[in-house]
Amino acid sequence: MTDAQKKVAAALAAVNTYLQEEQSLIRQQEEAAAQPTFQGANPWALSGRQHMMSMRQLIQMKTFSRM
Repeated sequence: MTDAQKKVAAALAAVNTYLQEEQSLIRQQEEAAAQPTFQGANPWALSGRQHMMSMRQLIQMKTFSRM
């Protein structure tokens, strides 16, 4: 290979590497955007869980008081 061919090959390899890195960065940004972010606890879900726990506590108290 001549020096000119080596320079062209090196330049093409550099451009190819740059394009691959750019594509991987775009993919990572798309994946990060697709993942839902944590927005805190839903008040309705917390209320529902609290109600279920209180009802379970009442049932357990009633069950164990008969023993």
